[in-house]
Amino acid sequence: MFITFEGGEGCGKSTHSKLLKKYLERKGHRVILTLEPGGTDIGGKIRSMLLKGKKLVSRYSELFLFAADRAEHVARIIRPALIASKIVISDRYVDSTTAYQEGGRRLPKDLIDLINKVSSESLVPDITFLLDVRPGIGIRRGTRHTGKDKFESENRGFHDRVRKAYLRLAKREKTRIKLISTDDAVEKVQSMIREIVDEKLADKG
Repeated sequence: MFITFEGGEGCGKSTHSKLLKKYLERKGHRVILTLEPGGTDIGGKIRSMLLKGKKLVSRYSELFLFAADRAEHVARIIRPALIASKIVISDRYVDSTTAYQEGGRRLPKDLIDLINKVSSESLVPDITFLLDVRPGIGIRRGTRHTGKDKFESENRGFHDRVRKAYLRLAKREKTRIKLISTDDAVEKVQSMIREIVDEKLADKG
């Protein structure tokens, strides 16, 4: 099974993906936890360039760097793990490109769709959890103990467009994307996530 977590800054993706991994491992599953960008050696360099580098790259360069990261990620990590019958949990995947590059950066939809298809080798997650948070709240959460990266430093309009793009995706792909509000406590949100995954695993079994 291939599970992805999506959402704006500070929505809790990292927290819930780690909690889900531990839960599934306790049930006897073999689980790989990975992330985008940065899931591979090359991806780590791309992540540093995109999030921490001093110089900004152009909108299109940013898009192609994310695509290069994903192509390596799918080929080196995700697909081999799925072939080995492992559960893969990824913190971000193609929906991030749609939300941030189409929504936030306002790049053409047709181009984004093509880039996503090619870079992912048309590999679609079984379940995507979209953890919804209002931008102001999310950024305060996400930067509470660390400085802001390049995306967290974007203006409010950018983050509002990202959220709207995510919500459009959730409305369009209701079967795959499970929209969950993060207004509730972590324990309650994680309980909902586990219930959905357990049901999906039962169907596959």
